[in-house]
Amino acid sequence: MSFAVNHLRIGIPSKGRLSELATELLLQAGLNFRRQDRSLFARVSSIPAEITFLRTDDIPTLCSEGAIDLGITGSDLVEEAQADVVVRMKLGVGRCRLAICVPTHSDIEKPSQLKGKRIATSFPNTTQRFLNQHDAPVHLVKLNGSVEVMISLGVADAIVDLVETGSTLAANQLRILTEIGQYETVLIQSPNCRDTVTADRIVRRLEGVVIARDYSLLEYNVPRSKLAAAEAITPGFTSPTVTSLEDTAWCAVRAMVKRCDIIPIMEKLESLGALAILETSINNCRL
Repeated sequence: MSFAVNHLRIGIPSKGRLSELATELLLQAGLNFRRQDRSLFARVSSIPAEITFLRTDDIPTLCSEGAIDLGITGSDLVEEAQADVVVRMKLGVGRCRLAICVPTHSDIEKPSQLKGKRIATSFPNTTQRFLNQHDAPVHLVKLNGSVEVMISLGVADAIVDLVETGSTLAANQLRILTEIGQYETVLIQSPNCRDTVTADRIVRRLEGVVIARDYSLLEYNVPRSKLAAAEAITPGFTSPTVTSLEDTAWCAVRAMVKRCDIIPIMEKLESLGALAILETSINNCRL
């Protein structure tokens, strides 16, 4: 299978956790496709677009060059490649930090002390730009893949790598000296996008999925005399939906609530006298 000339081209990672996340997001947004065996292409059934499966770190460059119109990749890779692309939206997944790490016993306390040291990293451009700001010329050891063991192997005095939980650093007796930046998975667009109308349509669909993941629908019954206080707790997106019950002394309320706030809000409603408080997940929305 090859690309249709007039179809929008979307690049996503071909394997790994980010490939799974990108596929899940696109399918939730209604971009239905099926990858056959290890094919590099897949046709989207409901919209004039096609998916191509690429190396994650190639996506920023290919998007910049116009080989693909949209791409899902890490913002760290976009910065490293210095790609000429437009970041259309943050996708709310794959959050991580890029950090300079040194041995736990090291007496280095600030970036300027790295001057003349050997630093192993798969982000040489980002690392160089950061250390230039601290007047710390170094010898960069450019590697692909894991760099945590390079200090114990005697290859480097420090490393620059992505950090999520920090457990890998602890296992290799390393500590964070300083953070270079914080990154996450993003949707990027080529400056030479061949179909901006379809691109905007896809962005809007993905926004619905990403926003929905941050919210829950909360439903509860509350005495009408306490309605104003309840609405102050759950104001909703524009305003809550209020429905009269057969018992005129009570009403039912539905409102969107930030998922991270759901438990304390339920506790406040319960203290207010609300009953039958129910949380429902939202899979998609348009706000």
